[in-house]
Amino acid sequence: MPLVTTTRTGLVEQVIAQMRQLVASGEWPIGQRIPPEAELVQALGVGRNTVREAVRALAHAGLLEVRQGDGTFVRATSEISGAVGKLCTTELRQVLEVRRALEVESARLAATARTDTDVAELEVALRERDAAIGERDPERVAHTDSSFHLRLVQASHNPVLIQLYQGISEAVLSSVATTFDPTVPPERTVSHTELFEAVRDGNPERAAAEAGGFLDELLADVEGLPETDTSARET
Repeated sequence: MPLVTTTRTGLVEQVIAQMRQLVASGEWPIGQRIPPEAELVQALGVGRNTVREAVRALAHAGLLEVRQGDGTFVRATSEISGAVGKLCTTELRQVLEVRRALEVESARLAATARTDTDVAELEVALRERDAAIGERDPERVAHTDSSFHLRLVQASHNPVLIQLYQGISEAVLSSVATTFDPTVPPERTVSHTELFEAVRDGNPERAAAEAGGFLDELLADVEGLPETDTSARET
C-alpha cells in the first residue's frame, strides 16, 4: 500500500489516518521499523513537523514506539492492543498470567469457530514449530511457537481477543524465548499436538484444558511451585 500525497486540509489527521491504515493492514507489521522521517516527508508531501506530530500521536495511542537513536517501530495494530501492550510488564510471571487468560478462552472459542482454513494453517504452524524444536534453534523456536499461538487466537474469530493478543505479541515472543530450554530433548518438550487436535476435533473443553495446562506448568516453574514434570518446558 503506497503512501500518497495529502491535501492541505487536516494534514496531521490525514497522515495519522494513512499510517494507521498501513499498520492495521499489516503493510507495516508489528515489530518493524517504519520508514525514516525524511522518507515519510517526501512520500507524503508534508513538512517534518506534520510527520512528527502524527508519529507522536500514534505513539501516544500505543501503535508506534519511538526508540531514540534507533527509529520508530510498530508495536500494535490498534489503540486497544496498544493500551494492553503498555500495561504488560516485562515480568515473566505477569506475562504468562495474561497469556493464560487470553489463550485459554481463545482455544475454547477456536474449537467451535475454526474453519477448514484455520485447521490447515494451524497444522502448518505446528509442523514448523516442531521442526524448530527438533533443530534446537532458540530464535526459530521463539518465532514459530509464537506464530502458532497467534494463529490459534485468530481461529477464535473474536476481533477483540485477537487485538488484545496482538498487543502483547512482543511480550509473548520474549516469554517463549525465556522459557525455552535447548538442553531439553525434543521428546521432553511440551507438545501442542493435543491442543491442535482438540481444536480440530471441535472439543472446546479439551482445547481450553490443553491451552491452560502448559502455561500452568510454566507458572509453577517460574514461581518455584511443585509440578509433575519440571523438565518439560513450553516453547
